[in-house]
Amino acid sequence: MATRTDTLRADPARPSLRIDYAALLNEEQLRAVEAGEGPVLVIAGAGSGKTRTLTFRVARQLERGVPPEGILLLTFTNKAAREMTRRVEELAGASVDVRRMLGGTFHHAAHVLLRQYAAVLGFSTNFTVLDREDARDLMVTCIAERRLKSDKRFPRPDLVLDLVSLAANLQEPVSHVLMDRRPQLLPLAPEVLAAAARYQQRKAQMHLMDFDDLLVHLKRLLTHHPDVRQAITERFQCVLVDEYQDTNRLQGDLVDLLAGERKDLTVVGDDCQSIYSFRGADFSNIIGFPQRYPGCSVHSLTRNYRSTPEILRLANTSIALNTNQFPKVLTAARPAGVKPLLVPTLDAAGQATFVAERVLALREQGMSLEAMAVLYRAHSHSLELQLELTRRGIPFRVRSGVRFFEQSHIKDVLAHLRVVNNPGDELAFKRVIRRVPGVGPATAEHLWTALRALPEGTPLAEGLAHADVQAHLPRKSRKGFQAFADLMGRLTGPGASNAPERLIDGVLAGGYAEFLKAEFSEEEHREEDVRQLAEFARRFEDVARFLSEIALVAEFAAGEALGEEASGAVLTLSTVHQAKGLEWRAVFVLWLADGRFPLSLATRLPEEEEEERRLFYVALTRARDALALVYPLSVLPRDGERILLRPSRFLLELPGGEEAPFDRHAPSALEAEAGVVMGRDGPPPGGTDPAD
Repeated sequence: MATRTDTLRADPARPSLRIDYAALLNEEQLRAVEAGEGPVLVIAGAGSGKTRTLTFRVARQLERGVPPEGILLLTFTNKAAREMTRRVEELAGASVDVRRMLGGTFHHAAHVLLRQYAAVLGFSTNFTVLDREDARDLMVTCIAERRLKSDKRFPRPDLVLDLVSLAANLQEPVSHVLMDRRPQLLPLAPEVLAAAARYQQRKAQMHLMDFDDLLVHLKRLLTHHPDVRQAITERFQCVLVDEYQDTNRLQGDLVDLLAGERKDLTVVGDDCQSIYSFRGADFSNIIGFPQRYPGCSVHSLTRNYRSTPEILRLANTSIALNTNQFPKVLTAARPAGVKPLLVPTLDAAGQATFVAERVLALREQGMSLEAMAVLYRAHSHSLELQLELTRRGIPFRVRSGVRFFEQSHIKDVLAHLRVVNNPGDELAFKRVIRRVPGVGPATAEHLWTALRALPEGTPLAEGLAHADVQAHLPRKSRKGFQAFADLMGRLTGPGASNAPERLIDGVLAGGYAEFLKAEFSEEEHREEDVRQLAEFARRFEDVARFLSEIALVAEFAAGEALGEEASGAVLTLSTVHQAKGLEWRAVFVLWLADGRFPLSLATRLPEEEEEERRLFYVALTRARDALALVYPLSVLPRDGERILLRPSRFLLELPGGEEAPFDRHAPSALEAEAGVVMGRDGPPPGGTDPAD
């Protein structure tokens, strides 16, 4: 990789920090730290000491004579900025007042600068920054001010806020984002766009900014006011950016503007860990950096201090299949360990059993639960495992999420089944009836009282149609209530199935799928969660047994939450997205079946498949000592036949035989038989079958 010639600033007063860089950094890190004035791109592989390198780079800039107030350090969390500032302070000692350096998130830095220049944009210097709750309250008001022309359910204020936020960060009109990212809202487009426009108008009138406005207005300041831009770029003699692969279009534009004509810019990131396009992250920011900054120096950090050579070999082999990347091969600083384990199981229940038993075995061998994690592509993939863990008394936490059966949409669906099973279940009835537009707590109470006043034994569908019940309905809720009554009639009428999976399918088909599309973004996978619940429910003969099992497991899990989980001795369950930046001694990756990992909807285009492979790479590189790749060969029977699954393409594309970067877990007789039934007793392209 090219290295620019170091250019020391002529400053006789610059501090001497007495840092022995060569003794404290490896050769790759040292070259990145010692690179001359930017632009500099540091491609920091997983576990390669990215934070250390960036910290020393800041210290080196101070030693070259850049004053602390001349440094801008942009990170994705204030915690990361505090940690780097603390480390720089330790390196610099008392000779430099590091507190004068501006370090923090993009939003923090923008807030500091806008406080100084707000008047230039027509804002009061006392402008207010809205937190998420305040922004939601304002959006509620803006929606209420609009006279809706449609009887369709209007999306939640949070969903409209997400739409406005995504448009800001993608630097696109709200209408374009609505069409491209939220097509389910197109029938309500005029009302949604009017509410979004009113939201922007109200903020300007009241001198308010939400978090996205901080970045939008900073870009406006730098773009439309050259004198201010010159003052700011002269102040910041060097700009450093952490996690550059996660920047979106707006953040990328801000970095380029803040670098100014001097272009003393250092960006650090890993293109192979760019996995947040659904949040608006723009992969072209990092992959296109050399084109935007011709002649920049590029440095790769490939010495990995986290994982064993065997784990890195698997990660390297997989990610090498991506064509759009900065090629690199991670090498291990650690001694040899064991090969990753490839584990086929008969079905999802077998997958959960394997993980639970292996977790218990590792704990018996002295590894704490805190040192282990289970990763998956979507939260719905942990359903069977959560049940198995609670049955066995293994405490766990779901990182940045709630337990599967505690999610509101899952509780909604289960409440429908509870009403079918027991029409006298008041709590369940009130929960589902409040999903009808226009029905609030008071109306729900009146409807329930009227139903209870009918003759005992009145069928639910007949009761819902009774005039004494419908008399309590507001006019605006009548259409939605009729749809609910029709649904309950189908679920409880003559010939209705008592099979829980068919009831769940009926709830989705009866309008709940449309509710989820209107209320939640596609990326939240709410409908997929419900379909996963239906798949799980197939193992139960009737709805009563299904609901009893769920209730017992939920109760047990609640008890566990007060015990070991509270003390911190818990197993971590997480999506791969939530696990980025973390590491554990032992990692299990679940549901490595095509359509699940990668997700079917995430592989429609070549660039989407490459991002899914980067996600797989992130999952692999979370493991330090042990890694198990687990996949079911089938899903549970439906209409008497198993549905067979194909192993993930990310497994099938790996070499087999002696070249395989993994060991195979010997399948049981049933699992082996399932492999033959699937016609997978021959080798896939490029090697022997990973499930052999």
